[in-house]
Amino acid sequence: MDLHLKNLFDRFQEQFGSGPGLGPGSGTCLMKVEGISSNFIKLLFKASAALYRTEPWRRLRPGHLFGVRVGKDSDWSGKKQPFPCSQFIGGDGGDIGFYMFRSENDAKKMTGSRETIRVPNVELLRVTYELETLMFPSNRKMIKSLSLEASGNDRFPVIDVTRCTSSGELQFRNPTLEELKFVYAFMRAISLVHPLLQADKEGGSNWTKLISFGPFIETVDIQWPPEMARGHELVAVTISHPPGQAYEEKISSTASSTPTKYAEPPDEVTFMDIRVNSNSSSRHCAMCEKEVNGDQSLCCGRCRAVVYCTSLCQKQHWKESHKSMCGLYKAMMEREEELVMKIFMFPCSAAQPCKWLESLGIHQKGMWRRKCSCYSHCPFGLLPVKGGLWDSWGGLDDEEYPGDLPFHNQLRDGISSPILLSGWSEYYNLRSLPLSSPVADILSHPLTVYHILTALSINTKNLLLKGKEVILHYLGPEGEMDWMPAFSEISHLLNGLGNIQIIMVGPEVPTNLSGTTSGISSRVRVNLVRGVYQEEATYLPSPHVIVALNCALDRYSSWGGALDLIKAIGVPAFFTEQSEILCANAKQVLRGAGLHITHPVTPNPFRSPVKNHDSSTNLPSYSNGFVLGVNA
Repeated sequence: MDLHLKNLFDRFQEQFGSGPGLGPGSGTCLMKVEGISSNFIKLLFKASAALYRTEPWRRLRPGHLFGVRVGKDSDWSGKKQPFPCSQFIGGDGGDIGFYMFRSENDAKKMTGSRETIRVPNVELLRVTYELETLMFPSNRKMIKSLSLEASGNDRFPVIDVTRCTSSGELQFRNPTLEELKFVYAFMRAISLVHPLLQADKEGGSNWTKLISFGPFIETVDIQWPPEMARGHELVAVTISHPPGQAYEEKISSTASSTPTKYAEPPDEVTFMDIRVNSNSSSRHCAMCEKEVNGDQSLCCGRCRAVVYCTSLCQKQHWKESHKSMCGLYKAMMEREEELVMKIFMFPCSAAQPCKWLESLGIHQKGMWRRKCSCYSHCPFGLLPVKGGLWDSWGGLDDEEYPGDLPFHNQLRDGISSPILLSGWSEYYNLRSLPLSSPVADILSHPLTVYHILTALSINTKNLLLKGKEVILHYLGPEGEMDWMPAFSEISHLLNGLGNIQIIMVGPEVPTNLSGTTSGISSRVRVNLVRGVYQEEATYLPSPHVIVALNCALDRYSSWGGALDLIKAIGVPAFFTEQSEILCANAKQVLRGAGLHITHPVTPNPFRSPVKNHDSSTNLPSYSNGFVLGVNA
């Protein structure tokens, strides 16, 4: 009788219990991984929660295989990528998660029409999202003791490595630290790039529900946790679909660089006169600063970044300064394709802001008046206001801008808590905004602030999660003072928990607004103070964090005293710049002021998608494009 019940139970579980996965939880526990730290476990759970929020299972099925490449082969033991192929499971029901395979061949052998096929002696890594109530006691204890971040309401990732024996039974083991490092990089990267997949409407079969995607390859730079860095702060992660996709040209040789589609540069002693696109706006020669039109200017034949009026200026600039910077500029130009946010469906290049705004029908309207020079005669913060959110957003259609409404059904453990965002795709999805809406260009400022408070600054995140107030000193405001309706979105993202007091301090604050308070929402208020920070800080409440957006640290001598004060008070401070070269300059300024950089230069997931260019270069420039932190 017992044998009969056992066989009956086995058949039931085989038919109904496993879904598209390999079976129930294995009982493995990350705390038992040799050499792992609690901080890295927290980051693993944070990365898996960010991936969960992007909901890849809405579109992806096991048949959609992805190629994965993290850094170089030489970075891994055996000089080989551990799991170069992956798939998502659970879109049709059953266990939600993803599998990572040792090879594409293994993935194809194990991928059935609905379930994962058990193939003897093939090992794979699994990440499945399980309800906490169904997890093994050891995992529940770990979750409670480390206060790990939940995915959704009450799901947590279970990570293990499984192998089917010749007899058909499953064997499980804990992943190694190296394998966890690999899957961490994958989760961070795939959450950013999978929304970019474009459906192949012509190539897909009409008789199947499986969406067919066009060939795809994207590379993003992921920041390693401090204990994993080993000399490299960033690592390039390339995701491709199908796995065989590859860059056709040269592959860069460093672990933290991006594969490039650019041709080899000319020989060192050869100068090439490469004409800049004639449609581009006027620029300035990098040597003599003479203004030149697009069809008259030349650029460096190696980096294609620096603009000149004549070949004489080009050769002179090479000898005096450009020779030492050309390699850095070239690396930045090679990353241009990576930095472009391809998800958006409005024109994302604004070399001529007025024409860009006119193409969208919002020129000289609402908050957009600060996006060109037409209202430069009007002091910051004093633009005439007609009133109403519709007017503030320049008359965009109602569904094209965020309404003054809360986010619904955003609960964690049954209670409200601040909404943690991974990027624009997730935000637009939560707000049900069409990707043709340009509001990200203005929302970049408030959402960058929110990203710093909830993702980069651990102290302020904890205060908000506890429902307490965060005091933020915001240095050097300009156009932001006319974008208060956009800053009210921070209140809705707080989702009923915590408060933020933003104190904007800068010389551009109008005299008649200095000392005023704007209660832009029930949970966010803004105080305006005219003056330089080092002179006014004594009279302000002590901050939990300091922020300066698009600060141009290397251009203003008044930053010297402010940086000395930031060093003295020792609170975390975060700076954003529009391009990597400006960030590189900012790092030198900060280090020269004796500040310790604790958050290295990284692309900001809430940078503006609208690309501009410095007047003397072709380097891509994005508002709030890159962020770095000190004293954090």
